[in-house]
Amino acid sequence: MNAVKDLLKSGKTVIGTAGSVSGEGAYLADAGFDFLLFDTQHTPVDIHQLRPSIEGMRGTKAAPIIRVSENRYDLIIFALDAGARGIVAPMVNTKQEAEALVRACRYSPLGDRSNSGVRGEWGEFGDYREYLDAVNDELLIIPMIETQQAIDNIDEILSVPGIDVLLVGPSDLSIELKVPLQFESDEYQAGLDKIAAACKRHGVVPGMYFIPPPMDPNFFVEKGFKFFTMPSATWAAAGIQNGLSGINR
Repeated sequence: MNAVKDLLKSGKTVIGTAGSVSGEGAYLADAGFDFLLFDTQHTPVDIHQLRPSIEGMRGTKAAPIIRVSENRYDLIIFALDAGARGIVAPMVNTKQEAEALVRACRYSPLGDRSNSGVRGEWGEFGDYREYLDAVNDELLIIPMIETQQAIDNIDEILSVPGIDVLLVGPSDLSIELKVPLQFESDEYQAGLDKIAAACKRHGVVPGMYFIPPPMDPNFFVEKGFKFFTMPSATWAAAGIQNGLSGINR
């Protein structure tokens, strides 16, 4: 029901790209990416605008994941009702904030999510309780770690049942570690190693919101980071150029 979660459980690396409200979403969703990540924190896009884009992804390979602008119950509910199969919440710094995220994402008895009928592409079910339980099991819950406070509380955060991926916000974390955008620095890499080790202890996948250019994605995969986005535009341009180069002009 959620191929991304299945891939993560099997130890595979999961790769996505940025989704948008433009018409390219359906194409990207079937281009080979495992997920499209729709950002409502740092883009002028409202969650309510995303429903057509997510509905256009039905039947495609990629799962729609939404980053809400704040770890708030109402924003999470809107995103889930729009059809998200994963929720990313920024600036989760404490165990209590992680618990609030999980409870907002899950139906009773595991959480407080309000029921508004079947939402998203989750398959066919014999009864409604089966649907509720399936969504509780299959939804991806992804808090972001972006601050020193979050690193200090990392074991408590990761002790919260239901977290699938702990997602690093590369830029904000580098600023917090006092090495702004110095992604190859020893200080930054030591922070990533601490995060990866904590995730391994708790059976949670560490992820990167994006791979800092021009660094090699496999460098992060070898560290254990198996969930991240890559830019689609450069790859698409390279593919177009490759196709054109094979035509006699």
